[in-house]
Amino acid sequence: MGKTNKLLDDCFAHDKTRLRHDEALRILKQRVGPIATHERVALAEACGRILAETAVAPDPVPAHTNAAVDGFSFAARDYDVSAGSELPVDGRAAAGHRLGYTPAAATAARIFTGAVMPQGHDTVVMQEDVRFGTREGRAVVAIPGGLKAGANVRKAGEDVKAGEVLLQAGTVLRPQDLAALASIGAGDVECFARLKVGIVSTGDEVVRPGAALAAGQVYDANAPMLAALIASAGATPVDLGVLADNLDAVKASLTRAAQQVDVIISSGGASRGEEDHVVAAVDALGKRHLWQLAIKPGRPMSFGQIGDCVLLGLPGNPVAVFVCFLLYVWPMLRRMGGAGWPEPRRTRLPALFAFPGRKVGRREFWRGLLKETPRGLAVDKFARDGSGLISGLRAADGLIDIPEDVPEIRPGDSVAFIPFSEFGILGR
Repeated sequence: MGKTNKLLDDCFAHDKTRLRHDEALRILKQRVGPIATHERVALAEACGRILAETAVAPDPVPAHTNAAVDGFSFAARDYDVSAGSELPVDGRAAAGHRLGYTPAAATAARIFTGAVMPQGHDTVVMQEDVRFGTREGRAVVAIPGGLKAGANVRKAGEDVKAGEVLLQAGTVLRPQDLAALASIGAGDVECFARLKVGIVSTGDEVVRPGAALAAGQVYDANAPMLAALIASAGATPVDLGVLADNLDAVKASLTRAAQQVDVIISSGGASRGEEDHVVAAVDALGKRHLWQLAIKPGRPMSFGQIGDCVLLGLPGNPVAVFVCFLLYVWPMLRRMGGAGWPEPRRTRLPALFAFPGRKVGRREFWRGLLKETPRGLAVDKFARDGSGLISGLRAADGLIDIPEDVPEIRPGDSVAFIPFSEFGILGR
């Protein structure tokens, strides 16, 4: 099956020098759609995959009315709810071994959890609530009063009805969703194939971890972080290496990569400096829609395409890479991969910090630390704002989202907090 649609050539054309955060998101949501192909995936391997077809229950779940506890089944009409009743025991039903006949009127049956209810019985009493013995050589059970009709019984279809839509196409499958699919007998499911997302690092100074550093060089912290983030978004990371600061080399590498992957993500080279060749290469090879975003961190960020391959040029500093990925790339990959556009939920929490004299006109995303206080949960701000400080990402539990028009934050002010768990990232 081919791609379901192509990236529109004009999808990010925009005249403004800098886009506000909400404007950039609105354009993305309007223009980006699923491009992934479909494939059958074994249920045991489907966690985290994106469902490509609606799952409909062919039969009710549970398929039969059954006992919810170990005990004795009987018909409520044969039972005195006020005084209780003593009933002869006629038969035994266990899970997978239903009683093969209809019990006699005014009798009970020994029954176990999950067993199909005997014909004519509608109520089960728990075994620990009865007295069991014999009378005149026949097994009897004494059932105390007060039991409601239908007690301890799971009715057929009470979880899922036949013909009910269990999961919509575009659902990101969770462990509990796999249980639901298994309950309707699905051994495999139609899923969107994982997007292939290439990772490109740029700069003569960048060295992948494991190699020796020469004077002036730095280890590439972005590539392994991006690989993990891409995987968390349900895509497959592809390492495309480090590109030298040479325009022809960058163009050649991106041309090859555009034939191999669905999306290319570069870190560094997203500005307009003489050694920032990614932007120039995209201009020469395809189309560029440069975002000068009115956000911090992450203002320099480019978006473009080479043919049908999407290219995202992220800043070079790790914090800016991380923040831009979560805000724009993560939901974009989810959508291109077949899911709906995920909206990160924000929790309002009191601030434990002050930030006077803030520059207005740009959206800021600060690294936030959750803390328990006598009045409940609150959020503190990582003390330093440097976009190269990985320590801040490690200490943080999420992002504090500060709108463009807020001039200051005072202790106790309510601020919006986006936990990293919204993006599938485990807490500390």
